[in-house]
Amino acid sequence: MKHVPGSNPIGFGTRWLAALLFAIISVLGAHAASETHPAQGFGPIYDAAHETTLNGTIQQVVTKHTVGSPAGMHLMVAGPHGLVDAHVGPFLSREMKTAVQSGMLVRIVGASALLHGKSYFLARQVTIGDQTVTVRSTRGILMPPHSDVAPHARTRRAAQTEKDGGAR
Repeated sequence: MKHVPGSNPIGFGTRWLAALLFAIISVLGAHAASETHPAQGFGPIYDAAHETTLNGTIQQVVTKHTVGSPAGMHLMVAGPHGLVDAHVGPFLSREMKTAVQSGMLVRIVGASALLHGKSYFLARQVTIGDQTVTVRSTRGILMPPHSDVAPHARTRRAAQTEKDGGAR
């Protein structure tokens, strides 16, 4: 076979394949970028600028996950504007999980969010009686409970995580 300068059949095929893959990726990337959803990621977006306080009575404690809702415990709270689904997350301490019951008065600081067409009140702080539990940072990041094992180390880590802008 005679070699013609400037022609490399293997190089041409490789370049053609690379161009085809680039075109496919570009089209798929453009399609994905055009489909934006406000609550992508691990759950709904917390809007600290619209934080409010909900005072009411716990009507129901929901521990079973419903598809499409934020994971973790929900408190159905009867407040001044009707029944509110307050998401308190999956990280409540065992003591708090067992203490929370229907009929209890509750004060929840948080922000409303829309996820899959349904409104949720994302709790940042939950107060029942004289016990206040912080379940989200001021940026809305769910925080694991403090344990009895080296509580100062966990607190330092949680503070550093919030200072750095949350988990990545």
